[in-house]
Amino acid sequence: MSWEKAINIGNVSTIICGSHVFLGVGAIEKMDFIAEQLKARGIDSIIAMTGKGAYKSTGAWDYVTKALDKHGIKYTLYNKVQPNPETHQVDEAVKIAREAGAKAVIAIGGGSPIDAGKSVAILLEYPEYTCQDLYEMKFSAERAVPVIAINLTHGTGSEANRFAVVTIPEKEYKPAIAYDCIYPLFSIDDPALMAGLPANQTRYVSIDAVNHVVEAATTVLNNPFSVTLGKEVVRLVAKYLPAAIIKPDDLTARYFLTYAAMMAGTSFDNGLLHFTHALEHPLSGIKPELPHGLGLAILLPAVIKAIYPACGAILADMLSPAVSGLTGAASEADKAASGIRTWLHSVGVTETLSDIGFTKADVPRLVQLAFETPGLEGLLNCAPVSHDRDAVEKIYSGSF
Repeated sequence: MSWEKAINIGNVSTIICGSHVFLGVGAIEKMDFIAEQLKARGIDSIIAMTGKGAYKSTGAWDYVTKALDKHGIKYTLYNKVQPNPETHQVDEAVKIAREAGAKAVIAIGGGSPIDAGKSVAILLEYPEYTCQDLYEMKFSAERAVPVIAINLTHGTGSEANRFAVVTIPEKEYKPAIAYDCIYPLFSIDDPALMAGLPANQTRYVSIDAVNHVVEAATTVLNNPFSVTLGKEVVRLVAKYLPAAIIKPDDLTARYFLTYAAMMAGTSFDNGLLHFTHALEHPLSGIKPELPHGLGLAILLPAVIKAIYPACGAILADMLSPAVSGLTGAASEADKAASGIRTWLHSVGVTETLSDIGFTKADVPRLVQLAFETPGLEGLLNCAPVSHDRDAVEKIYSGSF
């Protein structure tokens, strides 16, 4: 069955490609052009949002500072962004940025620094609010200072879309926001900056990209653009992830994984997300040390089993580079779930919820967070099948 038959042609879609992305080995050299453009906009001070070390070890920081110095732009460094960033870090960075008169944000890193940077960009325009206010949806953001994203991982797609995620630790909430004002003005996707990614991080970020397209292609808001991007993302990840694990400095593999992740970010910017992300956020909300991509990988087989009867045509076609022999028949749900689990094992990801410290006794709290965390119920509403508490509980219970 062709996936085209599963598209509702009466669903009027908005096709979005909101950021200007420089992709390729050596793309970091575009930093000079970017600094020139910032200065032309009257921006003479920025805050750089990064993690603890990759911004330096990759060499990205040298290019950034050289370009900013050349064009007379002052910079303030905030290098405390942790994986799964928290609201307090964003508020601290906003205070520093205001004191420095920052008029733009340069985010250097993976999804965490980019998402934190997007949050700072909004709050610089809304001094009356805190980051917790932003992520509890106490106001709707229509303005942000310009964001420049220098991406150091191939997974989140945050350099190409309008999404951001920050954790509210006191409530174990990990909400997601989406505003047009935080599309990066310019982004850099340079695979040479990613050659030092450790094997596990390489796995997890690439699996994040696969999850993006599995969800985006199967939401109730899907469109042919998100589906078309999805199959190419799965093909590229299935082909090049093993190569990047074996040889981390294989720049061809890194290039196509980076391209896949950028496409995946664009795919879910258009089709949105549903179960896997809505259910993973409570996992890393409770355990901030959990890599996002690992949490997604653990949930993915159970999610595919749940949605396959409604989306078999799309999933059979899209997953074919990783799972062969699917026809799209609703009766194949178990086969599809088993096939994706086998593929995950083939790239070295074998963990279950038990392996990362959860027990069946945690399921009620996880279900509660999935429905209570601001923004997540909106994702659940995009699911192509029943998304009530029983459905969510079944996915969690099927991931042990």
